[in-house]
Amino acid sequence: MTPATKKKIGIGLGILAALLLLGLGIFLFKRQQLLEYALQQVKAKVERKYPVVLTLGPARFTDLNTVQLEGVSMVPTATPDTLLKAQVVRASLSVRSLFAGRPVFSNLEINNARLTARKARNGQDNYSFLYKKKKNQPVVPRDTTNGTNYGLLANQLLEATFDNIPEEADFQNFLVTYRSPRHEATLNMPRLAIEDGDITGQLTAVIDSVENRMGVQGRIDAGDYEVDAQVFGLDRRPVVLPYVQRRYGARVQFDTIRVSLSEKDLSGDDELTVKGTASAANFIVNHPKLSDSDVRFPRGGIDFVMRLGQASFALEKGTRVLLNKMELFPELSMRRLPVPQRVIGKEINGLTSRNQLLAGVQVKLNVESAETKANDFFASLPEGMFETLEGTQAEGTLKYHLMADLDMNKLDSLKFDSGLQATQFRITRFGRENLDKLNQEFPYTAYNDKGDSVKTFMVGSSNPEFTPYNEVPDYLKYAIMTAEDPRFMTHRGFMEKALVKSAIHDIKEQRFARGGSTISMQLVKNVFLTRKKTLVRKAEEALIVWIIENTRLASKERMFEVYLNIIEWGPKIYGVHEAAQFYFDKQPSNLNLSESLFLASIIPRPKSYRAGFNQYGEMRGAARYFHRLIAQLMARKGYISQSEYESLGSSVNFQGPARQYIVRATRDTVRTVVAADSSQYEPLNLIDLLGGNTAPDAGANTGQGTPPEGQPATPPNKP
Repeated sequence: MTPATKKKIGIGLGILAALLLLGLGIFLFKRQQLLEYALQQVKAKVERKYPVVLTLGPARFTDLNTVQLEGVSMVPTATPDTLLKAQVVRASLSVRSLFAGRPVFSNLEINNARLTARKARNGQDNYSFLYKKKKNQPVVPRDTTNGTNYGLLANQLLEATFDNIPEEADFQNFLVTYRSPRHEATLNMPRLAIEDGDITGQLTAVIDSVENRMGVQGRIDAGDYEVDAQVFGLDRRPVVLPYVQRRYGARVQFDTIRVSLSEKDLSGDDELTVKGTASAANFIVNHPKLSDSDVRFPRGGIDFVMRLGQASFALEKGTRVLLNKMELFPELSMRRLPVPQRVIGKEINGLTSRNQLLAGVQVKLNVESAETKANDFFASLPEGMFETLEGTQAEGTLKYHLMADLDMNKLDSLKFDSGLQATQFRITRFGRENLDKLNQEFPYTAYNDKGDSVKTFMVGSSNPEFTPYNEVPDYLKYAIMTAEDPRFMTHRGFMEKALVKSAIHDIKEQRFARGGSTISMQLVKNVFLTRKKTLVRKAEEALIVWIIENTRLASKERMFEVYLNIIEWGPKIYGVHEAAQFYFDKQPSNLNLSESLFLASIIPRPKSYRAGFNQYGEMRGAARYFHRLIAQLMARKGYISQSEYESLGSSVNFQGPARQYIVRATRDTVRTVVAADSSQYEPLNLIDLLGGNTAPDAGANTGQGTPPEGQPATPPNKP
């Protein structure tokens, strides 16, 4: 290269550098004006999109492309309440976009910000404009005659949330508060950052006086509506869900919960399909109707396919629940249907006024589990839910299924089926409680209504009051089985029809009003479980009954023998020996038909044994009716002869200590008592009538064998 050429190149580069420096000088001189113009554009754009007044403080460049604003505030035009105020806001500004007149900001950083949401008693608030549709936006007609479209609502909320999440952000000392007539919430975030889609942060949340310190980690792609994040408690403290505690009286907590959303699709008929996963570690639920102690799920998760539409919600095929080592595949659909007739304050289709809000709800549920090794099955049971079986070891496999179909408009059409399918199943080691003790002599403790122990006695030959099965008269055996459990000797622990009838009654009453328990269930409840009526205890009871009945752990005769020797037959009267002595001053083997019928009739309500008699010891109408009804059913099954039934009287001769409590007055003249004529009643199946009766807990039974003391007794289906 010649010296002249080099000189020309040097001059050219010098001119280029000079031009660049001149351009940079002009940019540096004019950029403040361009920045102010750009901020005016931002203000105009926000105020066009939302009904707010956006105020931007003094702005300046802190380096080549970083802008700092000294103060920002946002106030809705409909209310003077300031929604957002920030002391310092920093953001990166694209120089190219600045010259183009379309400023693009990124890497948002906000220091000392306050987001204050308020809702007044009249319903006015300062935040709902963020997700409401604009007035000038075209509205597509929607069908709302059949209830809320949860698909549209959920889609609107999801899009509003993702659309307001910046791609890059760093919030420091961010305080969020919410105030309404019913709730108060404060979220204090020392730092929450989004960088290249990665989320990290910490926050302290005080919601309705419940405080949580939490960490947040995850990743988000706002453009594709995808998120994968986890929330976890800090300082080794769990996160407690506050609203559930206040609204439903339940404590729900977890150590870590992870949620991901992988797909969102709104169909042309306004149904939203959402796919994702959720999992939790050390998830704990506590509610008095669920259990009297914590129910803990160490590990659990769900891969869900969720569909929301017009007054409907569904978990569709493809949903999988993982409970420790057990896989479950649920399909659930819930839909709100029109209510045929609504009469405020009165019963609707059998529903009491307390739960009329449930009218119109239709629920269908199907659950199938994968075939699970027996040891994995027992290891997967939630802690605190099956305490009696904790530590149980077994061989073989188990598979669970459940089907439920409930229409609150037609409660009597309830369908329900639940069961375990076993393959080569065998218990190899019992857990906390030895279920095999039914076959041995064991101590039994009876408890009163308050849960205090009343007495402890041996169930076996060492107890002189123990009555073996073969010393119990057939009259009493068959009277009890007829009244309590007609198929006890042949079923596997459950009577599906009685359970469904009881479930219908309980749903109508919104409480455990009727049991539907078999003798097997009553036995398990008395021997192995507490007397508290909770969902957990019912589930534990059902599983223990299934094990005992399906492994033939104890014979039917032995189960019935134990049952007769432990149940309550009056205040502090336990076992058939004490009952025979207390009422009739007899040995159980000498009980006659009438006496046996009486003893069978009071099992559901043993403390109310006097309710079936007037002060002269004469049977009231309801007692006479059930007395004859049980005998009639016994005669039909061949347990007693027809002549024994026809010659049955309507009186019971009390010769034991109970006489002084039942016969409280004498007559000066003899009164003839006319026996109830059962022929005037249509023949009934006793299980249909009583719903299987309820369990003979001490003083806590709620069957219909005898009415509560002091209340009038009326035969069923009679005025």
